[in-house]
Amino acid sequence: MYLDTLPTEIVTQVFLSLPTVSSVHALASTCHRFHYVYRSSKKLIILNQAAEAEFGPLDDAVQLISHNASQPAHVHRDVPLSDALLQQILKVGRVAQRWEEIYQLRKWKNDFANRRLLTNSERYLFRRALYRLWLFTKAFHNPTHVRTCRCIPEVVRERAALLHNFSTVELAEMLDAHRIMRDLVANTICPSNGKIRHQFQKRFPESNHQILFNIHLNYPPAPSTFVPDFGFYNSAYGSSRYNSRLQPSRWHEPGSEGWGDDISHYYVVEDMMKLDPAQLLLLRDECQLKRQVDAYVKEVVGDWFVNNGETFSETLKFVLAQRGWEVEEVKGAVEDGEMDVAIVD
Repeated sequence: MYLDTLPTEIVTQVFLSLPTVSSVHALASTCHRFHYVYRSSKKLIILNQAAEAEFGPLDDAVQLISHNASQPAHVHRDVPLSDALLQQILKVGRVAQRWEEIYQLRKWKNDFANRRLLTNSERYLFRRALYRLWLFTKAFHNPTHVRTCRCIPEVVRERAALLHNFSTVELAEMLDAHRIMRDLVANTICPSNGKIRHQFQKRFPESNHQILFNIHLNYPPAPSTFVPDFGFYNSAYGSSRYNSRLQPSRWHEPGSEGWGDDISHYYVVEDMMKLDPAQLLLLRDECQLKRQVDAYVKEVVGDWFVNNGETFSETLKFVLAQRGWEVEEVKGAVEDGEMDVAIVD
C-alpha cells in the first residue's frame, strides 16, 4: 500500500508522530495529498506537537514569550496557539538547542571519564531550566530594576515568588544551567587577565612577548555604534577568533583583551550575567574583541547595566533559606552530579 493512499486520519497521525518541525515541513512537501492534510484544520496541532517534541516544554517557553510588564512574572499565563506564537517558540527553542551543545562541551570539559552526550530527557530538563532562567532575566534584569532597588523587600519578594513556582530539584537544574552560562561568560566572552595570559602561553609557548594588561592606560575608544567590524583586524593578523584576540602585532596588544584581575573580573561577570541566553550567544559568535563587547553593552544594553550585578544567585539563596536548605548544600549536589540536569549514576 502506498502512503498517499492511506486514510486522512492515519496520515494525520503520522504527522503528529514526527519529532521535529523540519520533518513536518519535509513530509508536507512530499506530495499534494500530504500538503493538503498538513494545511487542514490540524496544522497548528501538528506543529505544536512537533515543537513540543523538539523544543519542549512549550509551556515554559510560552511563559517566557508572553511575559510583559503588565503582569507579574510568577503568574501563569494561558496563551492561545497561533502561527505568530509558534514562530516565537521556534526562535527561543533554537537558542535553547544551541545551549544544549554548549552544556555538553562545558559540563565535562575537565571530567573526561564522564563526558558524554545528553539523553533526550536530559535535553528536555535543560531546555526547561534555560527557559525559566531566561524568564527571570527578562523580568528582573532590565532598566526598571536598577542597583538601588535590588534589596527593597517588595522587589525581593517579587523575584522570590517566581522561583517559588519551582521545586528545589528544578531550582538545582536552573543553577546547573546558570553555572554553564557563567563559565561561558568568564572564560570566553570576558576572560580575566590570568585567562588571557594562560591562553597566550599555551598558543605561543616559544614567544618572548611580554603581555601588557594596560591597567593604568586608556583603552582605544569603542565605536559609536555596535557593528562587529572584523575586517581591519582580520586583514592584519588572520581571521581566527583566537588569533585576533591573542596574536600580538603593532595594532593589537593581547593584554588589552583581559577584563581585570580576579576581583574586578568577578564584578564584570556579575554584570554580564544579566544578559539573556540569546545575547550571550551573539557576543560569543560575533564579538571576538573586548572593544566589541564594550560597544554592545554601551550601545544596545544601556547605562543601567554597569555595576549592577545579576540577582538570580541571591534570590535563589533567599528562596532556599525559606525552605530550610543551605545554598552551598545545593551547589555541592549540583557539582557532584546529584541534583543537576545530567545526573551521574
